[in-house]
Amino acid sequence: MMSRRAVLTGPLLAAGCAALARASAPIASTQGPGVYRYNLGDYQLTALYDGIWNLPIDNEFVRNASPADVNEAFAAAFLAPGVLPISFTALLVNTGSKLVLIDTGTAGQITDSAGLMNANLAAAGVTPSAIDTILISHFHPDHIDGIKTKEGDKVFANAEILVPEPEWSFWMDNGNMSRASDPTMHRYFLNAQRIFKDIAKEVQQFKPGDEVAPGIVSVPAFGHTPGHTAFTIHSGKQSMLALSDTAREPWLFVRHPEWQPSYDMDGPLAAQTRNAMLDQAAADRLLIEAYHFPFPACGHIVRNGAGYELVPAMWQPL
Repeated sequence: MMSRRAVLTGPLLAAGCAALARASAPIASTQGPGVYRYNLGDYQLTALYDGIWNLPIDNEFVRNASPADVNEAFAAAFLAPGVLPISFTALLVNTGSKLVLIDTGTAGQITDSAGLMNANLAAAGVTPSAIDTILISHFHPDHIDGIKTKEGDKVFANAEILVPEPEWSFWMDNGNMSRASDPTMHRYFLNAQRIFKDIAKEVQQFKPGDEVAPGIVSVPAFGHTPGHTAFTIHSGKQSMLALSDTAREPWLFVRHPEWQPSYDMDGPLAAQTRNAMLDQAAADRLLIEAYHFPFPACGHIVRNGAGYELVPAMWQPL
């Protein structure tokens, strides 16, 4: 009788010999465009991939969980310990009369492995000048840097820019900046002022809870930052919840919504917000989207014990 090893290796060896007999094919060095369209009622949504940042983390990354528990969560997701894969995906909403972009990507100003959004926007057949409205969820650099180039030029020349009022009040306040002892926080203040200071008169502030575009309502989601905002999108009989950064890496903070990462400015409030929104998404079976979920960053949330689980959306033809 043939051994299990022989059964497994025999076909592989034969396939390897056949491959050697064929002419070699060039190995691709890039992926295809990161564009995924899906419909919500009469609206068309387009996920625009901006890239990924594999960020090393330290033992203090989750304030209320041990490094061993965090690394166990990485292992359960088939990820290497101690490295956080941060994916970036902006969302374009076509209402039929308006093009609304929710957050603007990194513009390659955070890591060389991100900054692909404008190329993917072009692949989607949309020019930056065609964007009518930009909605900003919060002022962290990976969400606002795409508003301007590194040289300070506006990217979306014809777009109105709407930002949460409490975010503007916090990040554009020089007194708050002077009290920021953490170097990263101080850098975020400087960056927000670099992006917004000279275009302040063009920026519209909204109160979280306001309708900010046709069929798009802002939702207070405080904790990650003082004015962090999510969005609900409604068209026809369908709705979805764009979580922004309410829940970021799903293998960590969807499965363990009570965990408090160091990037949440108010950890307890962010965890409370996260639990409430994930509970609503699961109970109402809402389609969800989140800026840092793996591309195309949309799916559904189901309860799983004390936490939740992301069920990614199936890739579907239009």
